[in-house]
Amino acid sequence: MGVLDDKVAVVTGAARGIGRAVAEAYAGEGATVVVSDLDGESAARVADALGGGASSTACDVTDEEAVASLMDGAIERHGRLDVMVANAGVGRPRPLLEMDLEEWRSVTSVNLDGVFLCTRHAGRVMSAAGGGVIVNMCSITAFSGFPMLAHYAAAKAGVRSLTQTAAVELRDAGVRVNCVCPGFVGTDMVESSKPQFEEMLGLEDFDAAIEAKQGRYGTAEEVARLAVFLASERSAFSTGGAFTLDGGATASLL
Repeated sequence: MGVLDDKVAVVTGAARGIGRAVAEAYAGEGATVVVSDLDGESAARVADALGGGASSTACDVTDEEAVASLMDGAIERHGRLDVMVANAGVGRPRPLLEMDLEEWRSVTSVNLDGVFLCTRHAGRVMSAAGGGVIVNMCSITAFSGFPMLAHYAAAKAGVRSLTQTAAVELRDAGVRVNCVCPGFVGTDMVESSKPQFEEMLGLEDFDAAIEAKQGRYGTAEEVARLAVFLASERSAFSTGGAFTLDGGATASLL
């Protein structure tokens, strides 16, 4: 038996990286997973690989109508919605003084507005059904700044606060809301950003800088295991939490 047997879970940004790892971990624990991503074709391939009744939906999390349809569609197709993981996100490093409003909004619209829309519409259907679990993907940049990520860090700080407020408002409806705050994880998004960080921050080796701070890169599978715990009854008394997973990076000033 899995800890998520008979549960239906929506995971956004699930075609790759952390989102895919979460979808795979949920399916491995018995959940029926709705794989959502802006890239609908890749989402469909992931759902096919998961099996177990998994389905896929192309969704732009900045489009409220699309997000509402995603949550309602999970119920129409699978009969219920028990867990929603708001994972879709973008990075796009840029120095603050060179960042224009369009660049700011391109990141905050996905990383904060998208989480708001997913939380709102998942919370709506879960409250009507008598309960559920929301897991928002946050970051350790919600606790401290990081060069060239002003838009990303500001959005993630907003996700943390949104999570806490949603947890309070939805508690009496039986809906738990928590967020996961990983450090640097070895995803494609991080890998593709390394040359920019090295050039703009004058670093010879970005990997060495990260390893000096948090020991090593985290893995998507490690983040997924925490997301499984938060979705399961093993965390039944947890709501409004921001769970760091960073090798001790936020615990040290050095």
